[in-house]
Amino acid sequence: MITITPVRRALIPIDSSAAARISAPNYDEFQSDREIWDLLQDNPMSVLRVTMAHCQADSPETISRGDSRDALAKATVNMEELRASELTEEVRDILWVYEIEDPNRPDVRQIGLGGMGRTDEIRTDATPRGTIIRNEGVREPKARGRADLIQATHAIIGMVNNGVDDASGEFQNHLEAHADGVPPDFEVVDQGANRHRVWICRESRAIQRFGELLAEEPHAYVADGNHRSAAAAMLGYANFLSVFFPARTMGIRPYNRLVRVSALPTEQLTAAIGEKFGLDTPAETGPYQPTQTHDIGLYTPDRGWLRLRPIPGTFDPDDASAVIDSGIVQKNLFAQVFGIADAGDYRLTFVGSNKDAAWLQREVDEGRATYAVTLAAVTMNEFIEVCRQNRHMPPKSTWFEPKVRSGLVMALLDS
Repeated sequence: MITITPVRRALIPIDSSAAARISAPNYDEFQSDREIWDLLQDNPMSVLRVTMAHCQADSPETISRGDSRDALAKATVNMEELRASELTEEVRDILWVYEIEDPNRPDVRQIGLGGMGRTDEIRTDATPRGTIIRNEGVREPKARGRADLIQATHAIIGMVNNGVDDASGEFQNHLEAHADGVPPDFEVVDQGANRHRVWICRESRAIQRFGELLAEEPHAYVADGNHRSAAAAMLGYANFLSVFFPARTMGIRPYNRLVRVSALPTEQLTAAIGEKFGLDTPAETGPYQPTQTHDIGLYTPDRGWLRLRPIPGTFDPDDASAVIDSGIVQKNLFAQVFGIADAGDYRLTFVGSNKDAAWLQREVDEGRATYAVTLAAVTMNEFIEVCRQNRHMPPKSTWFEPKVRSGLVMALLDS
C-alpha cells in the first residue's frame, strides 16, 4: 500500500510565465557549481537561488561552500523573497497531476500524481516491510545538507520521483482523464525540450479517488531523490514531497564515467582488461554510446573507442544488482585495472545523459580526464528487479530522464 496525502500549504507559480522563471533542474543534475552560477545569470529568480544559494555570487570565483552558515542564511532570505514574490501564490490542501512530454519518446505518455508520501513507508533496516523501496544507499552528510536546508527555509522544495507498477493501467487512465478534461494550471519547457504540465487538484472527491488508486499499489520504487526523502525522515517529519508515475512510462538513459588516473601503457592496459572482458572495436564510427546491456565503451587517447564485454563467470547472473553494467565496471575495470576500489573516489566523475559521448571524448582529448567509459542505459525491468530483490543499485547507475523539475510545487512548513 502506498499512501499519499495533500500538501497542506503549497507554494506554486501563478502561471506558465512564472513557472519558467522559477523552476529549474534539481541541484544534483549539474556537473559543477559554475553551471549553476551560469544559469542564475540568465534566470536570477530560479529556485536554485534557494536550493544552491552559495552559487548566487558576484562571480564564479566568489562562490562559497554549499554547507556554510552564510549559504543557509542566504537561502532563508531568498526563500522569503520567493514566498512574497508576485510570481508565486500559496494554495492549500492540494494534490497535483504532473505530465512530462518527452520529444524523444513521442509514443509514451508519462503522467503521475504529486503529493506527500509517508516517511514510515520507506523501506529501511528498521522498517523492512516498507512499501517505498530505495534503490541505493543514503550518505548521511548529503542527507544532512538537505535537512539543514529544509530547517532553514521551512520548506521542502525537491520532489522525490517514484515509479509504481500500475499493473491494471487504471491509475494512469484516471490521471489521463483528469488531465484531458481541463487545461493545465501551468506548463514549462526545460533545457532538453521536455514539456512539464501541472494540474492543481483541489476537489475533495478527486483527491480521495486518486488516493484510493495509489493505495492499491503494493510498492513504489524511488527513481530520484533518495537523499531528499532521507532528509525528511532525519528531521522526524511524517511526510516528504513526492510524485508517483507508472514505472513503464518513465525513461532511463545512460549514466557514464570519466576516469582520472595515470595512463597505463597500451599493452599493459589491454592485457589487464583482457582478464575480465572481451575486447574489440565497435562497429559504429565516432563517439560510442552502447545501447545493449553488457556492451561497454572505453575511450583511450591512443586507441580511440573500444568495446568491452564482460566474460561469463565474472559476475553473478542471479544477483539483479551484480548484473548491472555499472557494478561490473566498478568491480572488474575500475578496481581491477585502475586501482579505484571505491565508487566515491575523487578520481571518478559520474556524467549523466545531459552530456553525450562526444563531450566525454573531448574531456579526454583535451587532457581533463584519462579515460571515458560509456554504458548502456539500465532497463526499467532491471531496475525494478533490483528493488524486488531488496538490493541496492550500484552507485550512479540510473539516470532517469526526463527528470521532475524543481520549484513547480513546494511544500511550506510551519515556522
